[in-house]
Amino acid sequence: MTATVAARLAELIEPLVGGDLPVHLTAWDGSSAGPSDAPKVTLHNANVLRRLLWNPGELGAAQAYVLGELDVEGDLADALTHVWKVSAERGLGSVTPTPAVVLAAVKAARSLGAFGRPLPPPDSQAQVKGRLHSLARDRAAIGHHYDLSNDFYQLILDENMAYSSGYWTSEDPDYTLEDSQRDKLDLVCRKIGLDQSRGRRLLDVGCGWGSLSLHAAREYGAHVVGVTISAEQKAFIDAKVRMLGLEDWVEIRLQDYREIPDGPFDAVASIEMGEHVGEGNYPTYVKALHDNVIEGGRVLIQQMSRTGAHPGGGPFIESFIAPDMFMRPLGRTVAMIEEGGLEVRDVQGLREHYVRTVDAWIDTFESNFERVVELVGLEVARVWRLYLVGGGMAFRDGRMGVHQILSVRP
Repeated sequence: MTATVAARLAELIEPLVGGDLPVHLTAWDGSSAGPSDAPKVTLHNANVLRRLLWNPGELGAAQAYVLGELDVEGDLADALTHVWKVSAERGLGSVTPTPAVVLAAVKAARSLGAFGRPLPPPDSQAQVKGRLHSLARDRAAIGHHYDLSNDFYQLILDENMAYSSGYWTSEDPDYTLEDSQRDKLDLVCRKIGLDQSRGRRLLDVGCGWGSLSLHAAREYGAHVVGVTISAEQKAFIDAKVRMLGLEDWVEIRLQDYREIPDGPFDAVASIEMGEHVGEGNYPTYVKALHDNVIEGGRVLIQQMSRTGAHPGGGPFIESFIAPDMFMRPLGRTVAMIEEGGLEVRDVQGLREHYVRTVDAWIDTFESNFERVVELVGLEVARVWRLYLVGGGMAFRDGRMGVHQILSVRP
């Protein structure tokens, strides 16, 4: 009797995962295998196996998921949490397939019609070229993520379009994501001294959609220069500056952090932008912040941290979301800031705040899912569902953190 597709896949996978399948698997022939009470995963065609042969693990599975070749029934976060738990319990993080297992996988793929040359990657997968962290490549990498569509980001973020961790100061059910972002912006403005006098000059490095630039001008009377290399972001902020009548207070430039000509400023802030400059360029980034603030002036960096393997966030993030991103443990970032001539005065962890922030983004995203699909297509919508769920889990489980690092130029 010929074994079903699911049975053959289970026979191949179970030695790798050290026991029963961690999911209930349904294959393209309708057969199934694995515990009935485990998360349910459906493989719609043999392309899934072919992708996993050429890109084992996270990347191949992600490619199949975003293309709809692989589906997860029910809550994606619950399913991924279960798989992570089983992986940790069985110590599967460092498992490397033996040559015999690889050969068996190839034979199984051939017999199931899944063997062949690599399939083309999804259209949503980033394709950046050129020298790492050259001006042109950085613009392409940032454009891949941030120039998707201002309308798209408005379906996820709060009213002020703050794309960074909020600062949650209340458990009141009426306290919203927008409240947490306003409290974060106030926290930043106080830390860099904008509350001490009006008319100070602020440099906002990597200004995003302008949440800090506009808040500092409106609420603290700061004269702000914001720099971004995303044309979509600049267009959005420029329109909002005109709408709010802040032309004399806020100037937004399409400019790289390495090209700012008119410092020093009274204060500098850079909110979740340092992750994108790369390991080799981080000293250049710190020097730019140092050189663009007056002596005695304050610099605030809000930045994500990561320990262990994959400083770029892992194969999925690096391939679909943020090419060339680099995160490191907090201690190393603090050391690099001090090596760049800034004196670190305070470090505040906001990891738990990011969990709540991402949860709020997911709620908004899912409630607007049909509109998201209309704007960017189902493939990109599935990319973002996987990204938001996985990112929230990384902060929840401590694989990633985020900190505000306040320093002073001596």
